[in-house]
Amino acid sequence: MKTSLHFLIEAKRCEMADLQRLMRTSSLVDRIAGLVHVLQRERGLTNLHLASGGSRGREALAEQRRAADHHAQAIRAAFDALADDAPTLPNGTRLFARVAYALQGLAALERLRQRIDNGEQTPTAATAAYSRLIEGLLGVVFEAADSAADPTISRHLVASFNFSQGKEFAGQERAVGVAAFASGRATSDVQQRLLYLIESQDRCLSVFAEFSSERLRTHWQQAQQHEVMARLERLRRVLLTTPPGQALDPADSQRWFDACTQRLDAMRGIEAELFTELRVRCQDRLDAAAAELGTLVQRLSADCQGTNEPDEDFFAEERSGTQVPAAEVASTDATLAPQVGRSVLELVRTQTQRLQTMSAELDAVRASLNERKLIERAKGLLMAHRHLSEDEAHRMLRETAMNQNKRMVDVAEAVLAMANVLQARSR
Repeated sequence: MKTSLHFLIEAKRCEMADLQRLMRTSSLVDRIAGLVHVLQRERGLTNLHLASGGSRGREALAEQRRAADHHAQAIRAAFDALADDAPTLPNGTRLFARVAYALQGLAALERLRQRIDNGEQTPTAATAAYSRLIEGLLGVVFEAADSAADPTISRHLVASFNFSQGKEFAGQERAVGVAAFASGRATSDVQQRLLYLIESQDRCLSVFAEFSSERLRTHWQQAQQHEVMARLERLRRVLLTTPPGQALDPADSQRWFDACTQRLDAMRGIEAELFTELRVRCQDRLDAAAAELGTLVQRLSADCQGTNEPDEDFFAEERSGTQVPAAEVASTDATLAPQVGRSVLELVRTQTQRLQTMSAELDAVRASLNERKLIERAKGLLMAHRHLSEDEAHRMLRETAMNQNKRMVDVAEAVLAMANVLQARSR
């Protein structure tokens, strides 16, 4: 008959399997980030080409499409490999639904390009189409961020997702701005959209700064080149302060595209560092878990040979000397060591305390992801029933939160609580 020690060993093996799966998932999301980066550039070049009447960006756009196709092929292969983990994925239902949606978008990409080449797409429509595809790909990253069982790794995934989302808002800003400059005309719709995108970037990057390591925060600060940001801010002011209907200099479209691209390329460098650091942390936890497993197996072997002292009474009060120090329990890198010389009951108590602490920390970390889900659902409800654009729905939530001195997520919850009323009125 199996003992408690047998099940401690199985628990450690499950932990290692989770970490190995997360290692594979982190490689997948890094590849997705690479595909998103080239699609973001394709979107910007598409708008430059369309808004200039075909006079700018044709050759660069063709080259960018080839690069995107190469990345997309690698992503499809990675999705195929992901299916091998299907039986063990804790959030497989949501994750594979996201993958299916992303694959639909990739399959439709060539038809979108044909409509663009035939002059059947406006810059606004093209931006929306590419953004929908990128949103589908980032949805896979979001589910990966919501699947980690280790608080340290979960924090890192939350930082990675928010940085990638902030980068996508920066990519949309590039596409919207380049179309405005290339068209030679300022509009109030574009100005409102840009304000929304700039605010959204700041919000995502603030969450990234909260959850990322000090090293990566420093690297991000260093990556924001003063000269590039100064040029970008000057062009932002031109776009945002030119009265609607008045002329913009079409030549600024290339300057805007180049400045935004330099910033986005720097962001891609930080993004790659994020995923490299994630894999290192996973490997460190995996190595520690393997060492713990080896010690437990040795302990089981010793028990089988009758060398172990009887365990203490399960119903006896815990002695002060057997309590696990709070700092050890709170640390996500705390191990079960030293295993030798401690009773199995002590090991079980240590593991139980550690899992309880990890669960509390995970709840705190995932609150950021849950808030995002609520806000996005509330925006979708307002867009459907009030016929608002995404930025208008976001602005309504934000202004309501400011006027009522509430958090935006609290306003979102109130909107969702009114869902039945809104649906009834729409009938």
